[in-house]
Amino acid sequence: MFRFLLVLLLSLPLGALAQGASVSFKGLKQDTTLPVEVTADSLAVDQATGTATFSGNVRVAQGALVMTAGEIRVEYAAEAGKIAKLHAKGGVTFANAGDAAEAAEAIYTIDSGSLVMSGNVLLTQGQTAISGQKLAIDLKAGSGVMEGRVQTVFQPKGGN
Repeated sequence: MFRFLLVLLLSLPLGALAQGASVSFKGLKQDTTLPVEVTADSLAVDQATGTATFSGNVRVAQGALVMTAGEIRVEYAAEAGKIAKLHAKGGVTFANAGDAAEAAEAIYTIDSGSLVMSGNVLLTQGQTAISGQKLAIDLKAGSGVMEGRVQTVFQPKGGN
């Protein structure tokens, strides 16, 4: 995976690294039809807005994919019992297999498999790390874009 990411990033024009980089997230590819399990210290439900807010040590699992945050607001779809979006804030982490990302906030749209993380985003893939201000991932396709003063460090093999 590191070689793929390195080749992809090195093939981009230098300006693209500062503006935004398209990268592979095969490790974060996800079956969005799997059940979503949520655990937290507390739950508040607002019938008027159709939302539920989980607070304190929140953990969301969908298959091998895990998201944690200080608070996650669940937005329900018109279809009874179906989740439309998860709005996470407060030390958000998102992980699956060898890939992990952290940010200040995230919005996960379940049906489309869209995950948008924002605020000091850090993505790690094995030994590789890339940072920026916004990370948009298509979990169904396993692809994404990092934007906002993107930075990474390349470690050459061997090196003398």
